[in-house]
Amino acid sequence: MEALPFSSGEQVNKFRFLQAQLRDRWQSIEQSENGDYDILVIPSLSMDRGELQKIEGFLYYEERLLFSLIRLRSPRARVIYVTSQPLPPIVIDYYLQLLPGIPFSHARDRLLVFSTYDSSTTPLTQKILERPRLLERIRESLRLEKSFMICFNSTTLERDLSLQLGVPLLAADPDLLYWGTKSGSRQIFAECNIPHPDGSELVLSAEDLAEAAAQLWERQPTLQRMVVKLNEGFSGEGNALLDLRPIQDVAPSCASHRERVAAISDRFPFLSFQAHNETWSHFSSRIPELGAIVEAFIEGEEKRSPSVQGRITPDGEVEILSTHDQILGGSGGQIYLGCYFPGDEYYRLQLQELGLRVGRNLAEKGALERYAVDFIAVRQPDEAGNAQWDLQAIEINLRKGGTTHPFMTLKFLTNGRYNTSTGLFYSQQGSPKYYIATDNLQKDRYRGLLPNDLMDIIAHHRLHFDTSTETGTIFHLMGCLSEFGKLGLTSIGNSSQQAKDIYNRVINVLDEETKSTAKTLTSVSSAAVN
Repeated sequence: MEALPFSSGEQVNKFRFLQAQLRDRWQSIEQSENGDYDILVIPSLSMDRGELQKIEGFLYYEERLLFSLIRLRSPRARVIYVTSQPLPPIVIDYYLQLLPGIPFSHARDRLLVFSTYDSSTTPLTQKILERPRLLERIRESLRLEKSFMICFNSTTLERDLSLQLGVPLLAADPDLLYWGTKSGSRQIFAECNIPHPDGSELVLSAEDLAEAAAQLWERQPTLQRMVVKLNEGFSGEGNALLDLRPIQDVAPSCASHRERVAAISDRFPFLSFQAHNETWSHFSSRIPELGAIVEAFIEGEEKRSPSVQGRITPDGEVEILSTHDQILGGSGGQIYLGCYFPGDEYYRLQLQELGLRVGRNLAEKGALERYAVDFIAVRQPDEAGNAQWDLQAIEINLRKGGTTHPFMTLKFLTNGRYNTSTGLFYSQQGSPKYYIATDNLQKDRYRGLLPNDLMDIIAHHRLHFDTSTETGTIFHLMGCLSEFGKLGLTSIGNSSQQAKDIYNRVINVLDEETKSTAKTLTSVSSAAVN
């Protein structure tokens, strides 16, 4: 297919014209039980390849948007789902069986799946654009006047695909993506008067990074640690901790500014990187490309990482969707592993209020669809000994994140609603719902399990989601199991404890079922040592 015959300005205008059509389609999409529309799902992780490869099995993260298949519960809706590699039929069947009251064959007829048959690290959207015949087949499958497109994150690639197909993209314009970077987030927090850690503006060299770190230390002489962040890193994989305690001899009261900058520069090779196998040599090479900031590390004996999720509708309305307490891991507790829903009752309503401020600011800038704001919460007991949580905003994500698919899975399965007055989600029967979710249930002993094997285990131990009680577990990232021993799941209960019990039972069952695999791995390892 030939390139679009538009100048850059003409492309921007056409893209905005397409997005404006979403306002007319919004009521049919969101407010009608019998919505008559086509949803094109492009689950491309269109991110920096170097940063993305820090995540094991990232190609299978294209499966995270499979919750969109639950939209087929609307009897006139159609879903067109595109992936790099073909989805296993058993995985598709698994999601379609979740639809209450809809005949399997009826839902399957309204689902079209396409694949590029390309497992390279090239973004899926780019793969589609490079295959004109596939692009044409996708276009021919759509009812263009009733279609819209969703994606994991929006870049110029997704904008180009939207223009090529003539389908409006329900996502932020790529020209606004700066506001989802580390430095852009800090600017919005300042504009919204939201508490956030002291830190630097964007820097583009290791020399300027050392200078910014020294200035931060001088503003806060009692700092023990700082966080260095690649400006376009994600999931905490682009973060590193700078420990100041080994260089206290150049603290602000002990040495000159120049000596402090030199000492900090000397410490950079000893940063505690959150990504496995990261080095200063590689990390520093990315700074001119991606930019970086440095922030004060928030200390505290009891810390949590809550987040709030919202969206900006095509009508310009800002809605709070959910709050979560995130589960973080890695050597410095910076890497996203999973989440609990809802966020703690002590601060969930405060999170909502701060999230609304950010959403309204983004809406004024022209942003659309999903956004999330991550915080650090530190417990600081008051004089009476009651828990007081200090919230500090960390970053904004202008994309679907790790909390999106579990919440949307819950929403689509139960057809329930989120109540902002309580910060709880209620099923249609009025029962509050809770869950624990992860993308990172990973063990060597799980390697070699095929999706079919997982289905056998789910069926035998009755681990599946029960539509009658609206409790149980929904699995994803099933394609990741065999090669990486990695699985995603969302365990839903009618209480926080029930959700945890369901989650723990899944782990116990999987561990028991792979006991022989663990023994084999131990034997192989011992043989290799001997």
